[in-house]
Amino acid sequence: MTNVLLIGNGAREHAIAEAVMRSGRNPRIYSFMKTNNPGIGSLSEKVFIGRYDAPEAAVAFARDCGADFAIVGPEDPLSHGFVDALLTAGIPAVGPTRNLARLETSKSFTRNLLDKYGIPGNPKFRNFTSVAGIEAFFAELTGIVLKPDGLTGGKGVLVQGDHFQTREEALDHCSTILKSHPGVTVEEKLEGEEFSLQCLCDGRTVVATPPVQDHKRRFIDDRGPNTGGMGSYSCPDHLLPFLGADAVAEGLEITRKVAGAICRETGIPYKGVMYGGFMITRSGVKLIEYNARFGDPEAMNILPLLRTDFIDVCRAIIDGSLERLDIVFEKKATVCKYVVPRGYGLSQNDPEAASASSRIEIGDARGARLYYSSIDQRPDGLYMTSSRAIGVVGIADGLEEAERIAEGAVSAIRGPVDHRPDIGTGPLIRKRIDHMRTIKKNPSS
Repeated sequence: MTNVLLIGNGAREHAIAEAVMRSGRNPRIYSFMKTNNPGIGSLSEKVFIGRYDAPEAAVAFARDCGADFAIVGPEDPLSHGFVDALLTAGIPAVGPTRNLARLETSKSFTRNLLDKYGIPGNPKFRNFTSVAGIEAFFAELTGIVLKPDGLTGGKGVLVQGDHFQTREEALDHCSTILKSHPGVTVEEKLEGEEFSLQCLCDGRTVVATPPVQDHKRRFIDDRGPNTGGMGSYSCPDHLLPFLGADAVAEGLEITRKVAGAICRETGIPYKGVMYGGFMITRSGVKLIEYNARFGDPEAMNILPLLRTDFIDVCRAIIDGSLERLDIVFEKKATVCKYVVPRGYGLSQNDPEAASASSRIEIGDARGARLYYSSIDQRPDGLYMTSSRAIGVVGIADGLEEAERIAEGAVSAIRGPVDHRPDIGTGPLIRKRIDHMRTIKKNPSS
């Protein structure tokens, strides 16, 4: 019997719970959640509803249920020291300590780490704690990206051409950011295609999972505001249509060097998921940012494909024995499409905003996998909140069939919902391929 404490209540954690329950190690899940996710709850022996800024409550729950180890899903409990508290109590965890989680929680820490240890992948950047010098640095850049120092739920990055147009607007944004964050990182705007490379790390060994491409924009054809992610896809050859094996190897090598550097910097080995958001550019692979956990939605693309026992993977991360474990992912395509309230990502004044608290019904999922995110289960059924509701995943031998399965299942979810029907489709993927061809041909890119 293996007792696993799972911390988190989103679709990512639902996918983690499913991977745990596929194990042959007779697992039992005890879930510590901020709100009750019915999908995770149905797989759990016991559920505790608590806060992600209260690690002592998680430790008490872990002791009560006799947890052998913990898996921390979201960034908030990592940033509030849940792993530190669990380790102090003698409970090992898959997830970094608060000090190591700065890889995600502090953009300036990560940029400085790569710079200090000579690791490739940094764009041109500078960190600022006041507006002094920012305007002069703008003059050195052809395009500007602004990143608040701290957690922003994946929605804090501001890009010239999307969120602002002029340097004057950029400076105003910096002033606003510095009122609520300790610093702002100013970077050159890169041109290319982004990809997610989620890596498993035991402090010494780093193993890549299949690359995934996420879609942050709210509406079809990459229009509208940024979100936590409207969907994602992966390919059966464990590459992407615009991404070759050399670029994946480049991203993995950067992550391996970062794992070594952060251990030298802090004296603590990194144990958990090191998820790099990368961009392939004309001059190679560049680092956009690191996250200290699985991605959401990207976890839903790769965890269903994992054929190695997930409990064994977790124990290898904890014990530092990943190099001795053969980690295998099925050669399948996946397409994830998030079902969201129609008002998701829109202004509260928009008439569609009222859709957030509506009841939904789920019909025949037609072979897809459903992962609950922000869903409230009431006596009369399932209700949405203001955030993403359900991750719908199609899995097949090829992308076209995987997309068809996901799209068919989405149509079976009834209520005031929306999604991006273009994710995983041929036209959108061809757009990505053409974009990279243009960049490689254009010396100014």
